[in-house]
Amino acid sequence: MAEHEELLEVVNYKGEVIDILPRSSIHGNPSLLHRVVHVLVFNKKGDLLLQKRSLNKDVAPGRWDTSVGGHVNPGEDLLEAAMREIQEELGISSCKPEFLYTYTHSNAYETELVYTYFCIHEGTIYFNKDEIDEVRFWSIKEIYENIGKKIFSDNFEHEIFTYMQVTIVNALN
Repeated sequence: MAEHEELLEVVNYKGEVIDILPRSSIHGNPSLLHRVVHVLVFNKKGDLLLQKRSLNKDVAPGRWDTSVGGHVNPGEDLLEAAMREIQEELGISSCKPEFLYTYTHSNAYETELVYTYFCIHEGTIYFNKDEIDEVRFWSIKEIYENIGKKIFSDNFEHEIFTYMQVTIVNALN
């Protein structure tokens, strides 16, 4: 393990911690479930902010992705993790995320237990240029027109379909 390698909690499908391992042991092994937070950042018009991931990222380099996404640190509260990630990735400290839902996302590289939050932001965005190449707001229509064209991460496509399902179910209730 590298001297300053990130440690992550391995969890079961209920989110209960069963181990703590280095990131390098978890990424690349989809049998090890770990927790992440996502924050969907909307503007008042209902457009969704997406980030274009740096080409240096090990997951989905150069693809458009969820507004904010990051690992939950060992022992960290989920809301605290969401607020920390918004600040680290977008420089936003003015909005408090609200919880939406949780789901499991799995691909050949990793399996994540995702906790999704949202917030509305109209101010300046100072994105982390080490992790993100670009940010911009997309209309939901524009997102749907580009699904399946390999410009979005597979995780974001899973996220937007989950968001739309939850939105429809909530509207019907």
